[in-house]
Amino acid sequence: MLEQGTNKGGAERPAGRQGGPYESLAAWTYSDPDFFELEKESLFLTSWQLVCHTSNIPNIGDYFTFDFLGEQIVTIRTKGDHIKSFHNVCRHRASRLLDGVVGTCSGKNKDRIVCPYHAWTYNTDGDLTGMPYRDQFKHAEPSQLGLKSVDQEIFQGFIFIRVQPDGGPSVADQFVDVIEELKPYRLEELQPLSRVTLRPRSVNWKQIADNYVDALHIPTAHPGLGGLMGNSYGLEVRGPIHKMWGDLRTTRKSGLSNELYQSILPDFDHLLGANKRRWVYYRMWPNLALDIYPEQLDFMQFIPVSSTETMIREMPYALPDERREVKLAQYLNWRINRQVNAEDTELIKGVQAGMSGSSYSVGPLADTEVCLLDSAQRMHHQIPVSKLVNHPGRGEVFKTNDLMKTGAC
Repeated sequence: MLEQGTNKGGAERPAGRQGGPYESLAAWTYSDPDFFELEKESLFLTSWQLVCHTSNIPNIGDYFTFDFLGEQIVTIRTKGDHIKSFHNVCRHRASRLLDGVVGTCSGKNKDRIVCPYHAWTYNTDGDLTGMPYRDQFKHAEPSQLGLKSVDQEIFQGFIFIRVQPDGGPSVADQFVDVIEELKPYRLEELQPLSRVTLRPRSVNWKQIADNYVDALHIPTAHPGLGGLMGNSYGLEVRGPIHKMWGDLRTTRKSGLSNELYQSILPDFDHLLGANKRRWVYYRMWPNLALDIYPEQLDFMQFIPVSSTETMIREMPYALPDERREVKLAQYLNWRINRQVNAEDTELIKGVQAGMSGSSYSVGPLADTEVCLLDSAQRMHHQIPVSKLVNHPGRGEVFKTNDLMKTGAC
């Protein structure tokens, strides 16, 4: 329990030790439901979220759905060959409009979205075009009942949405320090290799995000990945982007899939120098990861479900290339990373369990753990109560955060 202090106005205020500049986020922030609600409000609903690539909806009327923290979003290629994003919710009685992850709208011109509940109909620009029993809705104005749009940005072919605009930087602004590195990969030309997959994890989303940018665990916990890259693994903070990388190395402990991958990986004319045999990882705060390999790109999102549940959402893409060795390299990449994912799953389960006990509050961070340090600082800035080492007390999280925002404590 925190001590009580007094501010200048005489009101009681919470007080407690705050984490140091080289300490991790407090354990209580990885399981507290109230803190999770703060994250939803202050972090996720105002941040850019990746829906898909433009190549996932190549034709007029094609759509891709995205469900996120109770929000239902659909991104559509319109009759005018534009891409727009809307809330996937009918304006009449809030029915879900389009089902499935991916699909095509109905109608002769693939330009009709028909509500399955009462048959209200919209075009792909979101306009309400059909309203059964119109004469019974005397107080409704159809021109004011189009689909609710959401903020959208297309960056390097990837479609991002933002549920609640807050004036924050665009996706392009966030990637500005690494854009020249990305250009050779020709991201706008990517095509999907398979459908989106969802992998549930019984941990807080930060466990997955932290593990993603933790380089110190690789030699111990990932012998296969360590054998593939040796000690070439590096990391750095580039503005709001966390960057990690590793170069393919030949080692005696490489493993069959690693050895085959290294031997079969062909040359790619669009890549230069080390990038021909380099795996590069970019994380955009808070929950997007782009894994870029010579032969493909995978995106991975850590979708929060609750304070102790997360859905990993991912999808692979590649430039069109029919060479057999490219197809084999993509398969071997999947085999290698399937093992890494299995190892990481056990690791983060153990950490979540350890943080649920009474022995752990915060842990020290090495000065080389720059991405974890930056993550903690960003969280402290956006949700000040996260600075507290100990839980502020039952029912006190929201109030304490408001007080810390205003500088009252």
